[in-house]
Amino acid sequence: QVQLIESGGGLVQPGGSLRLSCAASGPTFSRYTVGWFRQAPGKEREFVGAVRGLGGNTYHYADSVKGRFTISRDNAKNTVTLQMNGLNPEDTALYYCAAGQSIILSRIRTDAAYSYWGQGTQVTVSS
Repeated sequence: QVQLIESGGGLVQPGGSLRLSCAASGPTFSRYTVGWFRQAPGKEREFVGAVRGLGGNTYHYADSVKGRFTISRDNAKNTVTLQMNGLNPEDTALYYCAAGQSIILSRIRTDAAYSYWGQGTQVTVSS
């Protein structure tokens, strides 16, 4: 069982930055693929980015955030962070981190592939 807690959301002006953190419980966290997803009001949940586990630590990003968002992972601290730069109003959403084991590459962008979810943290980009 893995428990995930997100933090770091808030209100930021367009062009600004935020850093979200996902803190996880469990001794085998390094084995898990960790993904970030977001859901805006009236829209479906969408993939933001992910980092694979099992020592691979390869990173994957949605085209909409590539070059602006960066995921990092610290297995010693059981945390994954999402650094968000160049935020715009379209980035406004509830952001979730999620974790799962044995997620094949073709499903890494699929929310159904992840077994564990945090409660979400709100990011609002507005002037």
